[in-house]
Amino acid sequence: MKLVPLIAIVLLVLAGKLQAEDWPCWRGPRGDGTSTERNVPTKWNAEDGAAENIAWKVATPGYGHSSPIVFGTRIFLTACIEAENRRVLACFDRDSGKPIWQRDVVAAPLEFKHGLNSFASSTPAADADHVYVTFLAPDDSGQGKSDATPGHMVVAAFDHDGNPKWLVRPGRFSSRHGYCSCPVLYNDLVIVNGDHDGDAYIVALRRTTGETVWKIDRENKTRSYVTPIVREIDGRTQMILSGSKCVASYDPATGKRHWIVDGPTEQFVASMVYDGKLLFLTAGFPEHHILAIRPDGSGNVTDTHIVWRTTKACSYVPSPIVVGKYFLCVSDEGMGTCYDAATGKRHWLQRMGSHYSGSLVTANGLVYFTDDNGVTKVVRPGEKYEQVAENQLGERTFASPAISDGAIFLRTEGHLICIED
Repeated sequence: MKLVPLIAIVLLVLAGKLQAEDWPCWRGPRGDGTSTERNVPTKWNAEDGAAENIAWKVATPGYGHSSPIVFGTRIFLTACIEAENRRVLACFDRDSGKPIWQRDVVAAPLEFKHGLNSFASSTPAADADHVYVTFLAPDDSGQGKSDATPGHMVVAAFDHDGNPKWLVRPGRFSSRHGYCSCPVLYNDLVIVNGDHDGDAYIVALRRTTGETVWKIDRENKTRSYVTPIVREIDGRTQMILSGSKCVASYDPATGKRHWIVDGPTEQFVASMVYDGKLLFLTAGFPEHHILAIRPDGSGNVTDTHIVWRTTKACSYVPSPIVVGKYFLCVSDEGMGTCYDAATGKRHWLQRMGSHYSGSLVTANGLVYFTDDNGVTKVVRPGEKYEQVAENQLGERTFASPAISDGAIFLRTEGHLICIED
């Protein structure tokens, strides 16, 4: 083989490796569902024993709605073994799906929850040293109650070999919808949102020890389940989240608030996204809203920084996505929409499926919509609806996809599945 073609092949291989990313936390490396990878599958089928582009499929311990995360050669997943009241963290080999280890985190009565929630809905987060998980540990007296089950938030750290490093209970938590709070990593901190129907808070813990570095009150004291995003905006590091009757930006190093928008509703689940100019939210309960917010303010900016809004086909649970100049979301009831991100002009409205819990992800300019029946529609954003593919898993799916190193990882009701060309 001539030298020049050989060098070209090597460069192509290296380019593919350089594009590969871990998916180390809820909604991936940027917390917004985006992947920079280009060699991601768009077609697969696992229905009725088919195995088109299915690299492997393994049974998961217990049950849960949390999403898998990928760090290096390992996949981490939380679950609840309901018959034994055990919440666990499990580790799998990325290439084969082979289980490596499983560790108990919490053994406690099961909390009362909404029918669309689970007892293991919080997606873990990982760095090079640890995996961080969070669950609710209800009080013994709360078991079987028909209203909110009180208890303590539990946050724990394990190393990648499954050795426990620390476990703390940084605050009380009570919600009739159950628990979900995905850890966010920032510098040496693990930040966890404690919005609940009580003395609500956000808490930052030291990664190495679990000690509380800062803890701030959330004055509206209303349950919400939003995972913050962290961005450098307007010369400030901003940690932004909706929830508890407001939208707010904080300094993640100290918890000091930069700005706040009142409302637009009581309860929130979907994470926010940012396109470099505007922040976008979709919510919620009892009223439904989509808002685009300018993030350069201080204090209360309710009357000055909302750029556009709509109350049509909004999402409560599934988080949205931004791809270039397009903002896309899917409502819980299955209506997909694509907007001009700058103006809010709606380009299309499309029936996508019967019900959605999982959030949108994007790779190579395409958006993946996975519904509760395990059907994934791959769509190209644009002024007209363009469906690239429709794929079947043949199992119910409530978690969101993870993308890493050319593969898509999906959690169904009973399995963890690797999709790879």
